[in-house]
Parts: sequence; structure tokens; C-alpha cells
Amino acid sequence: MTQQELKEFLDAKVVQYNRPDFLSTDPIQIPHRFTKKEDIEISGFLTATIAWGNRKSIINNAERMMEMMDSSPFDFVMNHEEQDLEKLHGFVHRTFNSEDLSYFIRSLNNIYKQHTGLEELLALKSDLTSLQSSISHFKRVFFELDHLSRTTKHVSDPLKGSAAKRINMFLRWMVRDNYTGVDFGIWNKIKPSQLSCPLDVHSGNVARKLGLIQRKQNDGKALAELDANLRKLDPQDPVKYDFALFGLGVFEKF
Repeated sequence: MTQQELKEFLDAKVVQYNRPDFLSTDPIQIPHRFTKKEDIEISGFLTATIAWGNRKSIINNAERMMEMMDSSPFDFVMNHEEQDLEKLHGFVHRTFNSEDLSYFIRSLNNIYKQHTGLEELLALKSDLTSLQSSISHFKRVFFELDHLSRTTKHVSDPLKGSAAKRINMFLRWMVRDNYTGVDFGIWNKIKPSQLSCPLDVHSGNVARKLGLIQRKQNDGKALAELDANLRKLDPQDPVKYDFALFGLGVFEKF
């Protein structure tokens, strides 16, 4: 199909899937349970961190994390004592365990106290059409405290070839406006035009069938290819097509 036909097809799919009933099956429902900006950020970041594997399991484990933090994630992050972290003992989602979660809590505390928060930190080092350098810088700061080396794998570095799917998904949640009630639009230091698509097996397979990616692996180079092609369709909001690609892959087995 021509580029115009492709745009019309994908625009229609965005309308179909970028709607509130999308929330019932998606991990983004977890931060939607909060109203305070910092609660939304922290619950969103932790939920996105474990967003791989079965989506029901992701949602259940994200709910468990919130319960362990007394359903007040920002207050827990900022005011926990060392013994409070013992409440996290036994948490596990795939390879993310309670030791990783405890470090994430400590690091988030450091980010809000020493780096003025997640939004400020992730807006640093960005350029006009990319946040890949920002994410890489974010990872360096995130692990500036003493940590287990195994925990570092849970934050991706796009400058080392990763598609950084989970953190790109988190950024989509925070930055894209909420006119349909799905994403939040609570961050204004990053523009939607700077976002990258959360590239996973579903969106990757659909993108290849539509000719948006040629590369076989879902890595940083494939993401750059997808980004470039989605920006041709909508340079101001390229990541809205995440809904189309994901919906076509998961719900329509396209």
C-alpha cells in the first residue's frame, strides 16, 4: 500500500485501540489508580519495569507491589525506613525480585531528593527527535548508589543497542496527552515528538509485515528504523501508532 494508505489504515487502528476500554487488559491501569503526579510516575515506572511476559501476571504483580508500598508509592519511596523494605521480601516477577525492588525504592528516593524527580532527570540530555541519550544518562544516575550488578539489567541502555521497550512505554504513558483517557500527559518537559515506540514482539512483527522495519531483531537499530518511518506518518505524535501496531498484533493476530 502507499504511504498515504498506510497512514489512513494505521490512523483508523489508533482510534480503535486508543480508548479507555484498552485499560482493562493493559498494565497502564495500575498508575490510573492514582491521582497525585508522583504516585502516577512511581507506580507507572515500577509497573513498566516488570512489563514483560503474561499481561495478567504483570498486572497482578504490579498490584502486589503497590500493596507492599501501602498503596502510597511516593510516600513509601520518600519516607521508608530500612526495616520497611523487609515488607518487600518474597516479591518476584520473572527475574525481577525483592532485592531489585528494594534497590529501585532506594534509587527513586535518591532521584527525587538529589535530582528533582523522574521527569527532570529523563528530560536531560534529550535532542529534538530522540530520548535515547536521555535514557542512557538516566540509567547511569539510577545506578549511582551501591547496587547488585544483577539489578542493572532491569533498566535498558539504548546506547548499548537495546530497544528499551519498557522505559519507552513508561515515557509514552507520562508524556502523551490524555484526551482519550489512556495516557496521562502529566509531563511537559518532554514532547510527544521526541518519544520512541515501545518495540516488542507484537509491534515488531506487525511493523515488519507493514514494511516499517526490515531488520529481523527487535533491537536499537530496528527501533531507529521504526521511529524514522512512524515520524513520516506523524512527526508530532509518532508513538500514537503503538496502539495500532500492538492492537493489530495482540487482538487481531495480524
